[in-house]
Amino acid sequence: MEILQAGIDKLYEKLKKDAEDYGYHLNPDEQFTKDLIKGLLINENRYKYQSCPCRLSTGVIEKDRDIICPCDYRDADINDYGACYCGLYVNQEIIDKTKKLKSIPERRYQKPEKGPVKTTEPVPVLQRSVLMDALTNSLSTPVWRCKVCGYLCARQRPPEVCPICKVKKDRFERFL
Repeated sequence: MEILQAGIDKLYEKLKKDAEDYGYHLNPDEQFTKDLIKGLLINENRYKYQSCPCRLSTGVIEKDRDIICPCDYRDADINDYGACYCGLYVNQEIIDKTKKLKSIPERRYQKPEKGPVKTTEPVPVLQRSVLMDALTNSLSTPVWRCKVCGYLCARQRPPEVCPICKVKKDRFERFL
C-alpha cells in the first residue's frame, strides 16, 4: 500500500503538537522527520502498530511493545545523547545547534546494570524511614515527583517538562 504525502503531513503535525505539549521536540530536519514518519506509517500498515522504523519488528505486538513509538528507550536516549535512537525526538541542545546529533547505541537488548533486590524471606515490620531507605536502594530506576502537581515518573532523570502541569524539570524532586 502506498503511503500518501497527506497522511505523512497529517501525522507530522499531530506528532509535532503532541511533542510540544509534553515538553519534547521533533527533529528540526523536516524532510528527515517526515521520512521517519513514513516508516512509522509503513509499519502501521504492515503490523497494525507504529513500531520504530529503525528497528526490526517481529510483527507480534507483545514482543514489540517496547519499540512502539514513542519507544521505551526514548527518554534515556534523549538524556544521554540528545536524541532518541532513530532521531525522531531531540532535546533543546540539538534544536539550538549547541550539540550535534551523533550515533546512538542500541539499548533494546542491554541488561540493566542493577535490578531489584529479591528476597524470599518476609520483611520485618520497620519504621517508615528505614523501609523507605531499603526500598529506595532496591529500585533500579529513581522515581521523580513534580512538586507542583504530584506527577510521578520512574526514569533516570526528571522529564524536561511535566506532562501534566508543564513546569520545567527543576520543579521535580527525587521521590524514591
